[in-house]
Amino acid sequence: MRFRRAAIIGLALLLAAAFCSGIRAEDQNRGPETLIINGGRRGNVRLPHRQHQQRLKDCRICHRFFPQKGGSIEKLKAEGKLEKKQVMKHLCIHCHRKRKKAGRPAGPVSCRTCHKRK
Repeated sequence: MRFRRAAIIGLALLLAAAFCSGIRAEDQNRGPETLIINGGRRGNVRLPHRQHQQRLKDCRICHRFFPQKGGSIEKLKAEGKLEKKQVMKHLCIHCHRKRKKAGRPAGPVSCRTCHKRK
């Protein structure tokens, strides 16, 4: 009986430790607070990355087209694996318009709002 009780407590502690270590790893792998994306001749785009993470909760919503690695959008475009405006049209603007139509807080829906020339 004592062995069984000790085993259950040990298992509970092990699960708690695994859960806590998972939270810490997630916090450490959050990426930058803000990203600057090369927007070509229209100007760079300042993306509030942390704000998107907090609202969306699922990184795959955006990262289904490109890996979670700096410079991946430009690399995929250069390799011909990503269309020129695919990310902005199919992700950013589409999502912002959908949220706005639903009456939820939404980001900008026009290109000029995000693209800033130096």
